[in-house]
Amino acid sequence: MDMLKSLKVLDDYFVDEPKPILTAETLQVCLLREVLDYTILRTEESRELNTVMTPTFVSDSTPMQRVAFFGSKQKAVESRRLEILLRTAAEIHGIPIDECYLKDHLCLRCPRCVLFGGTFASVQKPDEGHKVANIKHRISYSTAFSLAPYEDIHEAITQNAINDNTILTERALFPRHSVRPASLFASVVSLQSVTWKEFVLALKAILSAHQYGAETRISGDVRNQVIGIAAGWEEIITPLELTLELNEAMGRASELDAASVKPILDRYAAQAANVKRVKVLDPKEVEALLEEVRNFDLSKEFVDGAYRDAIRFREQQGDKKAVWPKK
Repeated sequence: MDMLKSLKVLDDYFVDEPKPILTAETLQVCLLREVLDYTILRTEESRELNTVMTPTFVSDSTPMQRVAFFGSKQKAVESRRLEILLRTAAEIHGIPIDECYLKDHLCLRCPRCVLFGGTFASVQKPDEGHKVANIKHRISYSTAFSLAPYEDIHEAITQNAINDNTILTERALFPRHSVRPASLFASVVSLQSVTWKEFVLALKAILSAHQYGAETRISGDVRNQVIGIAAGWEEIITPLELTLELNEAMGRASELDAASVKPILDRYAAQAANVKRVKVLDPKEVEALLEEVRNFDLSKEFVDGAYRDAIRFREQQGDKKAVWPKK
């Protein structure tokens, strides 16, 4: 299947097929994650929001308390989203696939498992005496940070319990510490040694994932906006660096978009260990790529090809149980 036209500018940074032994080709997707509803970003042990102290700007080391959006929370949502997309597309096209879901029933033979990684311990009821090699992830996430300080975006909401019989308010429940709507988080998703098909699937998962944090049944709406794409033989920028740069850029630009991010990525690209191997997409290239990815249909040929790639990957790891098409 031919590569999308808009992806040809990144052709040197894709591999022909996923392989267990990684190469240096790395793609980074810079995101603004915009909170659209009260969102709870906390750990399981505490009901407080996760926070961290960072500098205010690149040029100002004054401490600022920010809300932290852990990488594990981002990854879990987008991994599950990719699983849903693959399962739905496979059902529509009549492609038989193994049952696969987080966290104790990974198949370790599908495009999601091959990209996001998995361990033998996550396989439910493994065959007796059949050992399956673990899969190292080729997509990685780091903590995302709020652009605004904690005190500007935090809100504690106390809810009351209602007696359905009397319709009277009884006792107050514990407060929900939430991030206010319209809050922005700077995030970077990095992919290493991926095919163009895997890059498309990752973008589809990112762009279509909308619920993050705890208690998503009543809150947690988020929209992900791609504001920059860079490629090279290494990761050229981290979420914290992007956050500090965007905070500084907010004073100069009317809005944060690909046009305001391009100069930032160019500066960091100049500091890379392999400068001649770095490519930063300009705003028009980013826009064209996103438009084509959004309009690209997960056809039977594409989905079938992605699953075949995954099976070949597992065969290289010595998994003799990997068979395609599934019978």
